[in-house]
Amino acid sequence: MAGRRRGRCGGGVEVLESIYSVVALVLILVACVELGDAATAVDVYRLIQYDLAGVPYGSRFGGLNHHAGAFPFAPGADFSRTVVMMPVRELNFTFLREYIINKQQLGGLLFLLPQKVSKKIVGEIKSKDDGLMRKILVELEQLLIHASIPYPVYFAFEDDKINALLADVRRSDATGQPATATTGGYKLVVSSPEPKKLSSPTITNIQGWLPGLKGDGDTNQLPTIAVVAPYDTFGAAPALSVGSDGNGSGVVALLEIARLFSRLYSNPKTRGRYNLLFGLTSGGPYNYNGTLKWLRSFDQRLRESIDYAICLNSIGSWNNELWIHVSKPPENAYIKQVHESLSDVAKEQGVTIGIKHKKINISDPRVAWEHEQFSRLRITAVTLSELSAAPELLKNTGGLYDTRDSVDEAAVYRSIRLIAESLARHIYGYQGRNIQIFADNSSLAVNPSYVKSWLDLLSRTPRVGPFLSKTDPIISALKKELSDHTVEVHLQHEMIDGMFSFYDSTRATLYIYQVASVAFDLLLLLVLGSYLILLFSFLVITTRGLDDLINMFRRPPSRKVKAS
Repeated sequence: MAGRRRGRCGGGVEVLESIYSVVALVLILVACVELGDAATAVDVYRLIQYDLAGVPYGSRFGGLNHHAGAFPFAPGADFSRTVVMMPVRELNFTFLREYIINKQQLGGLLFLLPQKVSKKIVGEIKSKDDGLMRKILVELEQLLIHASIPYPVYFAFEDDKINALLADVRRSDATGQPATATTGGYKLVVSSPEPKKLSSPTITNIQGWLPGLKGDGDTNQLPTIAVVAPYDTFGAAPALSVGSDGNGSGVVALLEIARLFSRLYSNPKTRGRYNLLFGLTSGGPYNYNGTLKWLRSFDQRLRESIDYAICLNSIGSWNNELWIHVSKPPENAYIKQVHESLSDVAKEQGVTIGIKHKKINISDPRVAWEHEQFSRLRITAVTLSELSAAPELLKNTGGLYDTRDSVDEAAVYRSIRLIAESLARHIYGYQGRNIQIFADNSSLAVNPSYVKSWLDLLSRTPRVGPFLSKTDPIISALKKELSDHTVEVHLQHEMIDGMFSFYDSTRATLYIYQVASVAFDLLLLLVLGSYLILLFSFLVITTRGLDDLINMFRRPPSRKVKAS
């Protein structure tokens, strides 16, 4: 009897082990099926998240795990667990404003940006619709960066995979069966930790000198002319904010002007009696915060030696007119001199130079132009720009629309010639004389290849200041380039104004899964359950007999029966 009980006990253990093995195998197979449904992985770029004076702006979350949906939708539908895919070409601002301004709930937003097949540059579409696309992107960006959005917002580039996904989602929506947990469809997943505030974001200024030539026995300090351009950007997607025109064009112009004058200043016979100071500043979008800290680092003698500064901002897409923006009255001697010098050269080139005077309100924290930071410290300065009016805060600083195709190389070339010729005539005393120092086809001509190569590089390089480390490759490249043409080049690292706070997580990988409906899952569960019951019955019958199987399902006798 004992042996028989042991045999039965051993058979039961074998049955249970067999069942456990089968269940484990089935679970593994189901898991493999689920994980094997990943359709594709896509690079996505997160909407910026920042605080301005403690007020939150931008997208406040990074993680994403919801079904995909596409506009247009059935009225009254619930999108709180839906990622809305919206091609920028077909943007519906009525829908966007309703959900963003009125803070209605969405699972997330995925904007699909156009691109060329060969280059991953936003909006690079050469067609008659370029102006419309730019207008859409400008409006979209301003809407997004000035709102606090309580769900994840990402940008992705259109490609064959994304377009096929969008078409599939739209077909499902058109049948009246949008993707949900019950109907299945596509699930969009971004697995990333929640964004964290950048603890100590820095901005870096880059400075270089071309010292002038003193005469014999001259002990006085030489006057200085400064050429300045902010190099950093700001946009709705920090990982895409390249700012080809604002202010890549200004940076390229400064580097080429430094290169041209370095050739003149390398020979004592052609070195001018002016020091030239070149500054590539950071913090431009944030009230030119880096410029202010750079100027405050100057000693009193240097500040007093600066005759004037020319700040370059967005000079890469103009046709016939540039603007000089000033804080001091146009009648000021230095302002008048700069204006007349630039105007004389402009007339020879067949273009015009306008002048705009805007007084500074000291009590206003908003700094509209870079030259205003010079003026606040009583240094004469002007800003040269294609913009006729000061942009609003965080506008025209390198947004989604400001890409390589928005810059006209000929415009940058004209700007460089204009500035370099006017500076040279002032330095060498040739005002009012039609002398072409940087004439085409001369040894001092502007180099189109140099201009193009730097425009191309800057148009591939996002430069949002707080996300650039002190040793970022673009900072190193700018420092090296300035070192090749000037002397005493050094970096100045500063903390960004505490008024602005930024959060990390600017790019991620979006995983797209094709998921089955709940009905399919229930059917699969029913089939698997039936299979396991049959398998269990078969194993019990073959190892212990039919009677044991039947006894398993019999109701056990009550305690009263046992007691009797």
